[in-house]
Amino acid sequence: MPRDLLKSAARLVIKLGTGVLTDRRKQIDPAQLELLVSQIAAQRKAGKEIIIVSSGAVGAGMGALGYEKRPAELAELQACAAVGQSRLMSHYAGLFAKYDLLVAQVLLTHDDLEHHERHLNARNTLVTLLGRGVIPIINENDAVSLAELKFGDNDKLSALVASLLPADLLIILTTVDGVLENFGKANPRTIPIIEKIGGDLEKLAGGTTSETAVGGMKSKIEAAKIAVRSGIPMVIASGKKKEALRHILAGDDEGTLFVAAPAKLQGRKRWIAFFHHPKGSLVVDSGAKKAIREDGKSLLPPGLLRCEGNFETGDVVRICDLDGTEFARGITRFGAEEIRGRKPARVELVHRDDLVVL
Repeated sequence: MPRDLLKSAARLVIKLGTGVLTDRRKQIDPAQLELLVSQIAAQRKAGKEIIIVSSGAVGAGMGALGYEKRPAELAELQACAAVGQSRLMSHYAGLFAKYDLLVAQVLLTHDDLEHHERHLNARNTLVTLLGRGVIPIINENDAVSLAELKFGDNDKLSALVASLLPADLLIILTTVDGVLENFGKANPRTIPIIEKIGGDLEKLAGGTTSETAVGGMKSKIEAAKIAVRSGIPMVIASGKKKEALRHILAGDDEGTLFVAAPAKLQGRKRWIAFFHHPKGSLVVDSGAKKAIREDGKSLLPPGLLRCEGNFETGDVVRICDLDGTEFARGITRFGAEEIRGRKPARVELVHRDDLVVL
């Protein structure tokens, strides 16, 4: 059974959403946070390595600064994050200290994970903290990060952190029991296991109406795509239940399990696939698509139909089919102008060692 594999997960990334950390006043809910910390502490004492990706800073700052709704202005969001982050970490440090556990604050931006040297440095820092028995608590550096507050979310960040390490399991704790069929109707049902993420599933996933949160189920499905392609199972479950973590790690039927791909991508391939904002696209014909996807070949000039965007040698680009659907991603060996100008002959535009099928 797929859930039996969760029993042996030794390194966990646990994402805590704003909805499970704050109360109706948008303030940190001490009782709820203590419930979560007690569960995490029990797993840490049982020998699990645990990394927390925590939302809640903006929500906590909203309450402290008197906002009723999530502000629209970037500077106001960043002010909320700056005030709320210190409050959030103070709560965590105090609660984990009751269990003689140390925590460490780690603030990241997507740029930190995209730049290869900083990517490796972030991983080394986290692994060192885990080796010393410390629980890293990660958040997007909202006070300075433009892209996260406008476009991103901590669901994606948690998947990237799981892929970075890599983790054995990603758990996203939220306000619902998992991915629901008939959400908002009289007969909702939690989907227990998802083996393939397709269009039907994505139709079930909406955004969020929360005044403090970003994303919703849609962002969690996007996070699942990153995790499972990396070879990491992911569970979405309720953070309101007292024994949710114990049940998940016992292999019980708790929440929704996304089954991992059979093989984990290697570290460099994960970095290419998930940690970049691609600079352009290479659109290829059906023969090239088949050669790349099914035969593990490099992308050669004869299969290229057109080149989109402006990029340089060494940039990460999308590789798309005739319909414009991205099916692979890779590091280009030529800049856009060079490709458009003379289409290099029998040489690899993207070598298979620098290419990942998504």
